[in-house]
Amino acid sequence: MRPLNRRIFLRDSALAMAGVGALPLWLQRTAHAAEPSSSRKKILVTLFQRGAADGLNIVVPHGEAQYYALRPSIGLPKAALLDLDGFFGLNPALAPLKPLWDAKNLAIVHAVGSPDPTRSHFDAQDYMESGTPGRKSTSDGWLNRALQPADKPSPVRAVSLGPALPRTIRGSNSAVAVESINSFKVRDDAAAKQFETLYGADQILGGTARATFDAVKLLQSLGENSAPGYPRGKFGESLKQIAQIIKADVGLEVAFADIGGWDHHVNEVAANPTEGQLAQRLAEFGSAIAAFHADLGPRMHDVVLVTMSEFGRTAKENGNRGTDHGHANAMFVLGSDVKGGKVYGEWPGLAPEQLYQNRDLAVTTDFRDVLGEAVYRHLGNRKLDSVFPGYSMDPTRFRGLLNS
Repeated sequence: MRPLNRRIFLRDSALAMAGVGALPLWLQRTAHAAEPSSSRKKILVTLFQRGAADGLNIVVPHGEAQYYALRPSIGLPKAALLDLDGFFGLNPALAPLKPLWDAKNLAIVHAVGSPDPTRSHFDAQDYMESGTPGRKSTSDGWLNRALQPADKPSPVRAVSLGPALPRTIRGSNSAVAVESINSFKVRDDAAAKQFETLYGADQILGGTARATFDAVKLLQSLGENSAPGYPRGKFGESLKQIAQIIKADVGLEVAFADIGGWDHHVNEVAANPTEGQLAQRLAEFGSAIAAFHADLGPRMHDVVLVTMSEFGRTAKENGNRGTDHGHANAMFVLGSDVKGGKVYGEWPGLAPEQLYQNRDLAVTTDFRDVLGEAVYRHLGNRKLDSVFPGYSMDPTRFRGLLNS
């Protein structure tokens, strides 16, 4: 086998891979790895908590007595919380994230969400992924629209971890869904046919096919990411592989992963208020994000990670030690350029007259203002009217989450 140097890599891989939104296109790794750090792309990682996470039991307003009045059996006692600022406390299951808060790499936005009143999981997720609340006709996603035009974009500039492309990353810019880095599975039928055609047509590929397969073997020889600390399970594996792609310097710009299991109508909190379904879910969630941060180390200067969920839960507990579909929620923003150690947003209060529709935490920050700030200040895309069409995006409404 001839040595696979950078020049051969670029010459022989480009034609075979062009336009095929699939994992083998990562064969640009060698070229990107040779780039100086100053020319690396900024990367936005978005994590979706599917099922409507209970922001009030994740970032707990222990400084408001009404919280405990509304949740006499599932409210988390102040003594069990990880105090953040004297008013809010972090669920103890998220202990792995507390050092990131203390280091001011983690910020929280509370009472944030969509202005649309739907309590449908499907509709609310669709609106948040499209970035157009209340509009069902939007065919692409805000994360795909956040990508800026590029002369020679990496074929893996937009990656989702999972079996299919979620709405948020679909659009005119190429994107790929990946279940496993080592599987090299093509998840787009048209792309798969094109890939097969290219590889089966000698007059098109010429002598490049052999070099392409050699490069695939080279990537396969890298093996799995051996970084420690990730929890077992799909979500931890997803973040581990996103970190692996980032460290490989293949031109990634946006990445997406999700974690389900947040729809806790029953037994959200156990008899011991620091245990139960929510605590178990948060333990996986928090440890995976903390491991991701530790894995990337200095590369977190290039990365901003944002979490979201379609809506929150009712302020008042139901009769089954759970909560029902609500409105506002909490979002986490993580990165070395984040102005962390602070809970952002206007707290609306939990008194009856302050609740949305007399039952839910009210939205005081539109989720698009949080995402828009990441797109504007981190990715450098100033055309927010294209990223969030129909929304009058005003940078003066940004919460000031980022240094850049």
